[in-house]
Amino acid sequence: MTRDFTRILVPTDFSAPSNAAIACAKGLATKFGASIHLLHVLDDPFVTGAFAADVYAPPPAGLRESWLKGAETLLGAQLAPEEQAQFRTTTAVVFGPPAKAIVDYAGTRDIDLIVMGTHGRGGMAHLFIGSVAERVVRTASCPVLTVREDPEQSRQPATAADQAAVTIV
Repeated sequence: MTRDFTRILVPTDFSAPSNAAIACAKGLATKFGASIHLLHVLDDPFVTGAFAADVYAPPPAGLRESWLKGAETLLGAQLAPEEQAQFRTTTAVVFGPPAKAIVDYAGTRDIDLIVMGTHGRGGMAHLFIGSVAERVVRTASCPVLTVREDPEQSRQPATAADQAAVTIV
């Protein structure tokens, strides 16, 4: 069975594993002629906190808008303008629980493949923090490719040129 990917979603939290996922998605998009859709999910602590159902305190005026604007700025800078045109890139910032928001976004936009970074936590960290990537893999209706940060890259200080380099094997 051959599968063509025409729309690739890359959820990002602006971490090193997310940068590795973007690099991988660029290689795949080049190979398949696919578009890249970048997504950042803001998990609103005022709505999803441990006691949100019992006590709701509205966020200070303008805080959500400030978060949204900051995330949109960072998201827009993930690809160079020529790459945005080449990959017909779209960007979106949404509020919600990250795994559910990613799966919902993919489902409503006919995404063919989700490429996302994973921090690769294990043991107690995984137990307490959980894994957004794991929940997306379990619930998405399309294939999900998880990408870890290249260990060699994490040992060296990253520069803009390093982050832009793409190596697909």
